[in-house]
Amino acid sequence: MESAAAVENDGEAEEHLMAALALAEQQGPEGPHLGEALHDFGSFLFWRDRLDEAAAHLQRAVSVREAAFGSEHAGVAPSLNNLAEVYWAQNRQSEALPLLERALAITEASDQPDENELARSLNNLALLYHAQGKYAEAEPLYKRSLAIWEKSLGPEHPEVATGLNNLAEAYRAQGRYDEAEPLYQRSLAIKERALGPEHLDVATDLTDLALLYDAQGKYAEAEPLVKRVAAIREKALGPEHPDVAESLNGLATIYEARGKYAEAEPLFKRALAIQEKALGPDHERTGMALNNWAHLYRTLGRYSEAEPLFQRSLAIGEKVLGPEHPEVARTLNNLAELYRLKGEYTNAELYIGRSLAIRETVLGQDHPDVAMGLNALGLLYSDKGEYAEAEPVLKRSVEIEEKALGPDHPELAVSLQNLANVYYAMGEHADAEPLYNQSLAILEKAHGPEHTRIATVLSNLAELYRVQGRYEEAEPLYERALVIQEKVFGLEHSDLVSLVEIYADLLRNLGRTAKADRLEAQAKAIRAKQE
Repeated sequence: MESAAAVENDGEAEEHLMAALALAEQQGPEGPHLGEALHDFGSFLFWRDRLDEAAAHLQRAVSVREAAFGSEHAGVAPSLNNLAEVYWAQNRQSEALPLLERALAITEASDQPDENELARSLNNLALLYHAQGKYAEAEPLYKRSLAIWEKSLGPEHPEVATGLNNLAEAYRAQGRYDEAEPLYQRSLAIKERALGPEHLDVATDLTDLALLYDAQGKYAEAEPLVKRVAAIREKALGPEHPDVAESLNGLATIYEARGKYAEAEPLFKRALAIQEKALGPDHERTGMALNNWAHLYRTLGRYSEAEPLFQRSLAIGEKVLGPEHPEVARTLNNLAELYRLKGEYTNAELYIGRSLAIRETVLGQDHPDVAMGLNALGLLYSDKGEYAEAEPVLKRSVEIEEKALGPDHPELAVSLQNLANVYYAMGEHADAEPLYNQSLAILEKAHGPEHTRIATVLSNLAELYRVQGRYEEAEPLYERALVIQEKVFGLEHSDLVSLVEIYADLLRNLGRTAKADRLEAQAKAIRAKQE
């Protein structure tokens, strides 16, 4: 919630800007200050989230400046940039893109380009390419903007930190974690020195670094960072602020990934309560909090509790963002996965189809989020035993990710594993085995040797060897998968039961009865604890 003083200051600013605009209007459309007044007021409205009003004023600012200076004048570029940001916030990316490209072209063609405006144009266009999954196009623009800021502002300026963080985000999205980490750390160090260790911008950088560690499965490294973020935000904003809720959500997500479900649930509940109280029951952030809590329930198999949370999140998204927004597509995909797990295949296919249609229309057919939707559809076909339908869908997902994300991205590894599972189910073991091995190599490179995703691939490859009678090759894979899962989840976690029992059965086939007996006892103890 904003303070009364902040609201009052905003009111004063708006009165001042409106008065300036009225004065400029009196001077007529040819007056020297009308374009500037429209630009300034439109920009103010954008930051106050009054998007329709902002768009109208910035559209006029562009027209007035074009009439006054010419369409290729450098003075037009700032208004094009700001109008593009408004369109982007309105989910009108296709209209934002040509404005950003034109703003950059105008600025670059200027005899004496404003270096800061050039860096801004490069950065804004990079951000849009990034959002579209066009990482190869975004990366050189991020690098150019960063180089300009470092030269014009110095290596310790907070704007340089922003540029470093943006480039790191592009690397993280491509699975280039080793390249991303030092950039995140340098950005964080700059902001800590410039702003102090408890500044809210420092908390934002800590969050991004924690997300990197989370993506790598380094939950022990991520957890203290998220806790520090929560502490900074609680101290600066108070315990009931929406940004504190975001931190609680992040911490709960890490607990969920580590199998600490009892610790995750109250944090998800508290985060939702804060968002509802601060922002209302129909706010976008409330919908996201509902989605996160529902995800936990789905993970726990508590489907009847997950479904109404997902449905409410979907209703909020459709109302606030519109029915064709990518975030709505994400919630639809989550609901589809829930229905797949429940065996409600008709509902699952309906929601996946709608999610895919949104993503293909809004983001383009080669966006990584489209590949994610295709993966969900392939899994659905596979669950139904429709392997002939699953295979081409999963192949297309692999092709998109190889092109958009590169050959070493962990999401590609997931798609390869899903395709391998289809070949395994079809009895085409010779096609499945190299895909499992490729998936394993990617994940080990991206995450290191002890991520839970690696345990899943190891288990699947071991199962392939087991059904082929290749017991000696299967045994070390099962052993390694179990060690990883025990380290992440603990010795008595319910997710271990199936793996422990299959491994024990394999050991009996190998005549290693003593170890098999120990594992069977472990499985029985876990099951008894669940009852």
